[in-house]
Amino acid sequence: MQHEAHTHHDHTGHTDHTGHEGHDGHDGHENHAEHQGHHEHHGHHQADGKVSWAMAAKATLHCLTGCAIGEILGMVIGTALGWGNMQTMILAIILAFFFGYALTLRGILAAGVDFKTAFKVALAADTLSIAVMEIIDNGIIALWPGAMDAHLDEPFFWIVLAIALAAAFVITTPVNKWMIGRGKGHAVVHQYHH
Repeated sequence: MQHEAHTHHDHTGHTDHTGHEGHDGHDGHENHAEHQGHHEHHGHHQADGKVSWAMAAKATLHCLTGCAIGEILGMVIGTALGWGNMQTMILAIILAFFFGYALTLRGILAAGVDFKTAFKVALAADTLSIAVMEIIDNGIIALWPGAMDAHLDEPFFWIVLAIALAAAFVITTPVNKWMIGRGKGHAVVHQYHH
């Protein structure tokens, strides 16, 4: 009985041998589906506004770094020159935009893009992000009692600045997420990083 079943099994294997080539083709089909799935996943970031929070946070952190460098430098220069709060804040905002753009430019230029194109990409990528960040950041510092008059050597100044930058980061991240999801903002930078 066992021998009969064994013979039957061999026979089935033999008749289906022609279908074996089709099985190879099936493997190819699986790979094709897998490749298609990979392609869909790759396009996932820019499609239908479905952008990961990590990607948006990374873009925001990039802007925040430039903004923080520019603002602190502006405040240091303004204070050193004995400027008033308004002049110092304006300088800080200008430098925040400058360093925000500069960090993005550096990355795009490193990809071998010409300066004119790189500058346009940086403007498209960072303008709204930096603007939102600066409004929130400076708004908090301006409205926080005593923050505008605090000196750079006072811990209070740095605590308020840290809170303002953190708030700017939290509020600007969804803005960047929305923009990248529509192929704007830092989405225009990502094509130069591949």
